[in-house]
Amino acid sequence: MAARDLQERIKKLIVDRRLASGAPLPTEPELMAFLGASRNSVREALKALQAMGIVEIRHGFGTYVGRMSLAPMIEGLAFRTVTGHHRGEDSLLQLLELREAMETGLVSRLAGRLPEPDLVELEALVDRMDQRAAQGTGLAETDRAFHATLYRGLDNVLLSEVLEAFWDAFHRVSRDLVEVPQDPRITCRQHREILDAVRSGDSLRAEEAIRDHFRHIRTRLLSSAPADTNLRPNEPV
Repeated sequence: MAARDLQERIKKLIVDRRLASGAPLPTEPELMAFLGASRNSVREALKALQAMGIVEIRHGFGTYVGRMSLAPMIEGLAFRTVTGHHRGEDSLLQLLELREAMETGLVSRLAGRLPEPDLVELEALVDRMDQRAAQGTGLAETDRAFHATLYRGLDNVLLSEVLEAFWDAFHRVSRDLVEVPQDPRITCRQHREILDAVRSGDSLRAEEAIRDHFRHIRTRLLSSAPADTNLRPNEPV
């Protein structure tokens, strides 16, 4: 039996038995009998599934259903962006466009609908941004927390994880490839405008605030790019 077929049958076993993350899988001998495959074939299939986050092999304890995180996707996005950048492609801007498209399409759904505790938390994060900007310290941590808290209001765990994955991949790559200049005062002002627009219930204003935020990131990215890259200076918003 092909390795791919074994992987698919193990995945089907997880689905059919409704095994949750952290649940134990059948033992290795049980899997061998169930799949009709050799020990080596089963081990190779499990190793491949572990690389995808679908199973977790705990040596000495057994094999369990994995957390199924988006870590492999983050690694793939980051590596694809880095290799594309070094080939002269505008891969970093493409990743930014992906984030912008998702957030622009989602923020209007939040306008006027966030519960008060979330609005209070977002206000505190923007205040913390102001404090850190005044101290001359970085805003990455509070920036990330702001966006995570904002879209948490959609009550969609998968969506939140995907947005976090795009954020993580973009910032990891941009940190390694280019030094992007930042005026923390502008960043703080933009996040406060996003918050005010969402609080006011004005979906068009909220969407424009997100667009303005990404427009600023794009401008900073282009201004920091070496002259020999293919970043698009006249890219439409």
